[in-house]
Amino acid sequence: MTGHRLPQPQEGPAADRPRPYPPYAKPHIPLRPMWCCGACGRPWPCADARLLLKAEYADDQVALSIYLCGLLHEAARDLYRLNPADGPSPGDLFTRFVAWGPYRRPIVDLPR
Repeated sequence: MTGHRLPQPQEGPAADRPRPYPPYAKPHIPLRPMWCCGACGRPWPCADARLLLKAEYADDQVALSIYLCGLLHEAARDLYRLNPADGPSPGDLFTRFVAWGPYRRPIVDLPR
């Protein structure tokens, strides 16, 4: 086999959302590479960031899903570099970044 390598993924989106509300408040954006909230210190996205993101993207749920998936990619890269032996599982990252977002349906349909 020759020295052919697969291209490396590009950087994901800037972690600059949600916008602060009210405008003078400290924004609930992630501090990298730890991925904790810059306003409250909880793991990002914190509860406030989730509410603000849902409000900010209320008219474009697909864009919110794409944004969250891009940030999941960035967080996985950062968090695994910080602690390669004991980083978060892919399932934990999915739950944290994407599962709470739009278009999530339960895995099993409940009887009516």
